[in-house]
Amino acid sequence: MKPAPAATPLVERKYLLPFVLITSLFALWGFANDITNPMVAAFQTVMEISAAKASLIQFAFYGGYFTMAIPAALFIRRYSYKSAILLGLGLYAAGAFLFIPAAARQSFTFFCISLYILTFGLAFLETTANPYILSLGSRETSTRRLNLAQTFNPMGSLGGMAIASFVVLPQLWSDRRDAAGSIIFPLLSEAEKADIRVHDLAVIRNPYVVIGLVVVAVFVVIALARMPKTRSEEQKAAGITHTTRQTLSNLWHNRVYREGVLTQLFYVAAQIMVWTFIIQYADNLGINKATAQTYNIVAMVLFLCSRFISTMLMKYLNSRKMLGLFGIGAAICTLGAICIVGKAGLFCLVGISFFMSLMFPTIYGIALEDVAPQDTTLGASFLVMAIVGGSIMPPLQGMIIDLGTVAGHPAVNLSYGLPLICFIIISLYGWRMYRIQKTK
Repeated sequence: MKPAPAATPLVERKYLLPFVLITSLFALWGFANDITNPMVAAFQTVMEISAAKASLIQFAFYGGYFTMAIPAALFIRRYSYKSAILLGLGLYAAGAFLFIPAAARQSFTFFCISLYILTFGLAFLETTANPYILSLGSRETSTRRLNLAQTFNPMGSLGGMAIASFVVLPQLWSDRRDAAGSIIFPLLSEAEKADIRVHDLAVIRNPYVVIGLVVVAVFVVIALARMPKTRSEEQKAAGITHTTRQTLSNLWHNRVYREGVLTQLFYVAAQIMVWTFIIQYADNLGINKATAQTYNIVAMVLFLCSRFISTMLMKYLNSRKMLGLFGIGAAICTLGAICIVGKAGLFCLVGISFFMSLMFPTIYGIALEDVAPQDTTLGASFLVMAIVGGSIMPPLQGMIIDLGTVAGHPAVNLSYGLPLICFIIISLYGWRMYRIQKTK
């Protein structure tokens, strides 16, 4: 009787150190993402601007991904993954340190520019780290391996949320309320507002300066570490390459990949809308920003726990089918957030995060599964560009929220119709890819 074949390891021993180092990057951009989300509400109050204008923070943040994803891929093709990681970390730190002059000038535009440059760095890191993780082992386990690495993304997100919830938002003088729960900042004199604005913008600035210093430390560690070459880098060294034109043609004619990019755009849009406007949703129920942010933290804990659970389940269940089912679950929770006015609706909104957990890495893994190694870098860049969904739809949601009420129903509830559409599209992609796989 033959012994059963050994299971393919998720991460081989020889790749363990680079896997750990690259996985740390997922936590770094998770921190940046989720300390920034609550800043939309903070800037809305302290700068006295509309929700739609405040959401330009997200437009700048995710617009940076769109701008820099393809240049990042071309840089990787010319140089190496390690060089791209180091450049990404450098841009990340530079954007974070620009918060110092932005706070000094009290300029909302300057803050947006700082985040725009910061996300140039994140675009390099995501374009590099995701395909690099996929390459550290067999293709058979690549989607599971990416889900495992992406588990550290919500850990960083939790760190960002905790800093926002327990350090930044409670210290904002502009969010002080009267006995009735109303914000008193708009009623103050211009001199009082000016003093408060100086204080609050310094509070917002400080976490970015600290994370900039952490990023510099990570830069030094990775610069000194030896990183294995990926399959695409080995093929490049052997002279096996595709021209950019040939790669673009291959990607365009790959139906699974092409639809995956579009689906990723809708996923990121849904994620950012769900998390960014939890504070406005809670505010409509009379809950202050610091308390409302704790609901965001609960949502992220659910997201993190579900990421571990779904990664384990993928050992036994088809990832495409799971994507379809989780899309349905997210849509049902979103309907609850739209239709129910009160704490129950807020609980439904928080519950969406459980079902979002596997979506980004699973869509990413499915889309790149049949892409040739020579085409992976540019393919990854378009999946990172799809993050622009996070800059397009939040301002639209902010415009709906600014309406106040629509036909007697809170506009903030109705605004979640946009994520609902996104989750339906994601679920359909999962089921379609499952049918295509079965046909093959």
